[in-house]
Amino acid sequence: MTMWRIIFFTPVLFSVLAMIYLSSRVCRFGAVRSVSGRLRRWALGFGIVLGLFLACGHLLGVVNAVICLLHFALIWLACDLASFIVRKTLRQPASQRYHAGSAAVLLSVLALSAGWYLGHHVWRTDYAFETEKAVKPLRVVMFADSHTGTTFHADGFARHAAAMQQAEPDVVIVSGDFVDDETTREDMAATCRTLGAMKTAHGVYFVFGNHDKSYYGAQRRGYSAADLAAELEKNGVHVLTDEAVLVADSFYVIGRRDLSVENEQGGRRASMAELVRDLDKGKYMIVADHQPADCARQEEAGVDLVLSGHTHGGQLFPFNQVGKWIGANDLVYGHEKRGGTDFVVTSGISDWAIKFKTGTKSEFVVIDVKGKGKAETQASE
Repeated sequence: MTMWRIIFFTPVLFSVLAMIYLSSRVCRFGAVRSVSGRLRRWALGFGIVLGLFLACGHLLGVVNAVICLLHFALIWLACDLASFIVRKTLRQPASQRYHAGSAAVLLSVLALSAGWYLGHHVWRTDYAFETEKAVKPLRVVMFADSHTGTTFHADGFARHAAAMQQAEPDVVIVSGDFVDDETTREDMAATCRTLGAMKTAHGVYFVFGNHDKSYYGAQRRGYSAADLAAELEKNGVHVLTDEAVLVADSFYVIGRRDLSVENEQGGRRASMAELVRDLDKGKYMIVADHQPADCARQEEAGVDLVLSGHTHGGQLFPFNQVGKWIGANDLVYGHEKRGGTDFVVTSGISDWAIKFKTGTKSEFVVIDVKGKGKAETQASE
């Protein structure tokens, strides 16, 4: 819950400070500076900033208005600081024209435009891993955090699924937050059909994320977590909740309950040691765990590959590492190898409420696993 308090309350404080700072900066533009009276100038500057904030909130929602406000403030502060350093270094007097402010507006618009594109365009990210275990060449397509209904609806998900299908996956793994509280039942059902229609050698596997079960109850969005699971299974998707499945007598897919079951719902999920206790350790083991917050125990359990999402890749610069700094996540984005375990955390193919990604990009992941054991030798023959 510490992370959620920071997410919800810290931006309020910074938004107030940003509003005050930006109002004072707008007052330095010539048109505003020409108004007589300091109080009038400041009131006009505040009115301009507030008006733009409210307009952004009307178009994009309050959360995204706050994101825009904070980006403007940070970039403006950097421009003011750079201007101050240049003037002191070159010993130049202050200019009557507010060049730093003009540069700040331009750079802010460019940064947010890039963030919008990075959040709404989905890339393919490839990894290749080798294992000493006897597993035939395996291509895993993994995605997380589609949050259907935010940056795209069912038709948009269908386009992204088509791009994933072009990778010719042997297995597809969904690492949570497939839907959200704002996802309609129609969108949910349609995306489940699309997911179930994907062609693979070994099927599609799904684990719940913290948003899939709904924070506001089934009545708000019109279906429960059980309804979602039933719709997925009706379309041939394997829903895993603290269980392991042996696939093609070659590798395991281990699906974990989300950590929110313990942290927010007072429940319990099985430990990694419990999940692998009766498994054949000689076979390749893939873990789908929405939140990357149990890396040490996953490494100790000897699993080979852990696939997570949740972090959105850090989402916004310069706050990319906040989740790691406060101990909510062990990893934020990308690949890291710890002992014999490969960890992959994806930034996701969409967003929860924020429609910008200024510190990462949207993606799905393609992982090629190549074995060195008997199965690989037989496959090459």
